[in-house]
Amino acid sequence: MPLPDPAPTPQPVSGAPEASQTYSVMAALKSPRILKTEVLAGLVVALALIPEAIAFSIIAGVDPRIGLFASFTMAVSIAFLGGRPAMISAATGAIALVIAPVARDYGVDYFIATVILAGVFQVVLGVLGVAKLMRFIPRSVMVGFVNALAILIFTSQLPHLFGDKVNAGNRWWIYALVIIGLVIMVLLPRWTKIVPAPLVAIVLLTTATVVAALNVPTVGDEGDLPESLPSLFVPDVPFTLETFQIIAPFALAMALVGILESLLTAKLVDDVTDTHSNKTREAWGQGAANVITGFFGGMGGCAMIGQTMINVKASGARTRISTFLAGVFLLILVVGLGDVVAVIPMAALVAVMIMVSVGTFDWHSVRLDTLRRMPKSETAVMLSTVIVTVWTHNLAYGVGVGVLVAMVLFANRVAHFTTVTRLDASDEDDQRVYAVEGELFFASSNDLVYQFDYSGDPRNIVIDMTKAHVWDASTVASLDAVRTKYEARGKSVTIVGANADTMARLDLLAGRLGGGH
Repeated sequence: MPLPDPAPTPQPVSGAPEASQTYSVMAALKSPRILKTEVLAGLVVALALIPEAIAFSIIAGVDPRIGLFASFTMAVSIAFLGGRPAMISAATGAIALVIAPVARDYGVDYFIATVILAGVFQVVLGVLGVAKLMRFIPRSVMVGFVNALAILIFTSQLPHLFGDKVNAGNRWWIYALVIIGLVIMVLLPRWTKIVPAPLVAIVLLTTATVVAALNVPTVGDEGDLPESLPSLFVPDVPFTLETFQIIAPFALAMALVGILESLLTAKLVDDVTDTHSNKTREAWGQGAANVITGFFGGMGGCAMIGQTMINVKASGARTRISTFLAGVFLLILVVGLGDVVAVIPMAALVAVMIMVSVGTFDWHSVRLDTLRRMPKSETAVMLSTVIVTVWTHNLAYGVGVGVLVAMVLFANRVAHFTTVTRLDASDEDDQRVYAVEGELFFASSNDLVYQFDYSGDPRNIVIDMTKAHVWDASTVASLDAVRTKYEARGKSVTIVGANADTMARLDLLAGRLGGGH
């Protein structure tokens, strides 16, 4: 079956650096050089997916095969359905954490039913345009998201360096293998980029481990690998309202976390490749992939930042071919070549992931000169996103807190840009003119009522709003309160100079907000 050609993909810009180029699937298939890059990238990603999928299965409390099958079906499905070429979707830790209680409390059938329902929710959210909400995520939150992911990727490798399987007999061999792997990946690209450095590191370290018969943790130690292909699976749960009430909260949480992580990862890849992707298609594509995954007995998932960065940054992939082959190679490796894959030392994959974390982190954002120039509010948003994400290991919480902090700081900043000025120069003795300037909303209009001299002003009050804009009902209520205070003293208030949008809001709401006075 031929791979689908993505919706119009920008062609390489003449003279642009290779990192910012992208290609269509057909162009890749016609170019041996590009095709080789895509194939090798898919192989490297597949190798990196295996231990991650097993680890996330353990987090979710299910058989490792459920995580491995999920990674296969997610990668293959999203290659056809997704909106961001070269992005890798598979079983993830964020999803595992969200739905783990279902497997623990209700069993695997309810667990898989939750995955399927989450996919349905994602399709609905995608069709409703949830991807458009990405525009409300500030750049500082994005930087915090990237930095937090880099930290999480790095810290997730620490158990392989200092965990229970590391002892006095193998500790130094593990450290040596990791260091050698890092050296290979740093130095090899300076000599040649014909073969991805991560793949070379994995092959050489595996060969050295086998030849020297080193007693170090391997992929096989992480869990049993499947011996057969995934098959159709229909969860055995009653199709009742009670079942829906049990799984719906977890399914909705999974849907939101999956979409958020996928869209943020897609935005990151857009920046890395200097291209634009279809976020709406990515949102419903993730949902469709999760539905497919559920019906094949997988644990579901979303975009993976680490493996995506291996694919795009470390290996140079740019098309859906690498995503598709990552899933295919994964299945071939764990089913057909399970004995070979099982002997890969975890140290080799740890080295790859450490390089990914270093490459993912936005080092420019923490340079002293950057921090000195950056407004403190922007730095606070970035740090709050990082701290909450790393503390909870939940990207949704981190991004949510980051956006909330950004909104509060922005509202506080804008609130000080509103002024009320009394204009004494009036041709009429019984008239006083006040000029209101700025953006009026709930934060900036709260003190509006205290800016007028209700007792000392003459009978006719004019509020000039030529340089102001009313954004919400809170401001209309404040203006109503001003009018009421003047009218209680037998004085009249006239609003002039308001723009069309402000007048429409005043006409609709003024005097109709009840107890707002």
